[in-house]
Amino acid sequence: DDNLLSEILLRLPPDPSSLPRASLVANRWLGLVSDPGFSRRFRPHHHRNPPLLGFFESSHFEPTMDSPNRVPEGRFSYEHTGNGCFIPFGCRHGLQLIFHQSGKQLHVRDPFNGDKRRLPVPPGFDGWETPISGAVFRAAGDIQHFQVVLVGTERNNQHHTRVIARVYSSETGIWGNLMSTPLPPKASSSMDQHPTKIRMWFTISVLVGHSLYWLLTNISAATNMLDGILEFDLERQTLAVIPVPVDIANNCLSQFQVMQAEGGGLGIFFLSKFSAQLWKMETDSDGVASWVLGRTVELDKPLSLNPEEEESLIIGGFAEYNNVVFLRTPTNFFMVQLESLQFKKVSKSNSLTRYDPFESVYVAGNSICIYIVCS
Repeated sequence: DDNLLSEILLRLPPDPSSLPRASLVANRWLGLVSDPGFSRRFRPHHHRNPPLLGFFESSHFEPTMDSPNRVPEGRFSYEHTGNGCFIPFGCRHGLQLIFHQSGKQLHVRDPFNGDKRRLPVPPGFDGWETPISGAVFRAAGDIQHFQVVLVGTERNNQHHTRVIARVYSSETGIWGNLMSTPLPPKASSSMDQHPTKIRMWFTISVLVGHSLYWLLTNISAATNMLDGILEFDLERQTLAVIPVPVDIANNCLSQFQVMQAEGGGLGIFFLSKFSAQLWKMETDSDGVASWVLGRTVELDKPLSLNPEEEESLIIGGFAEYNNVVFLRTPTNFFMVQLESLQFKKVSKSNSLTRYDPFESVYVAGNSICIYIVCS
């Protein structure tokens, strides 16, 4: 019956072509997959394994999937309204978070329909004296409401530096209470006249388990050395700063990427020229957590790069659900899946750009018939 058939169709792969192709089988199938109620179930059902549809380069969307799943180029592109600087804070759960610095607003945008919610930045997070970063997310199975975590740094009267955070809920429409945690002595040393701040144009958040992570760096340091990893636990609503492995600590921020480790848990992707190290946080029987090096991967041969001709690889972005890292040189741009090491070369590269991957289940809804004709 229709109920059983609907359950079967619900388990189709979450690729953009799945539902349009299923709708071609019969009018009965078309009626089922075109039903708005089915669309509302299909996206949450696959929220843990969304496809990597493409990435945003500033406000332009670039698709990355092959036909028949390739989304038309520019399908989710947009133009900013208003003057000033617009800083992308990344995408998650079908939403995009953008910081309008001069307007002191956060824009939560739905790329599928272009809807945008404007949130006033709360006091203490002006984005000038205290640079900020943020993340948007939805609770599992909830496609109506969202939350935004906003993080920044501040220095109190005693010249001690701490990280602060607040959480916005679209369900209540208000910002929650201020949370904070002190920075480690290295980062908040009184000898350094400039407090450690979140370098927002480098640190797009990564969701691992039930925690969000950002990289912390001191923007006053000439070499932009990494100071630690900021963790915000979504369940406990707590902040913590995690040290990085001692063996790789004294390196530039652009060589690091927080990721989910093999087998789960917090991990680090560390890049040194054409070699990558994959680290994992492990806890021993006494409950003490420490970093362990998992494996080292040489990337020059799989990517067909000549170390004598090419400059070093640089991390350009990370897709958390697909575990895909974006790597670039001044002339090449690659996507590398970290488990399989399968890679794909993307047509263009901008050595000054940070790419924001867009992972989501793309449900055509009532436009399925139009999609079929166009395809």
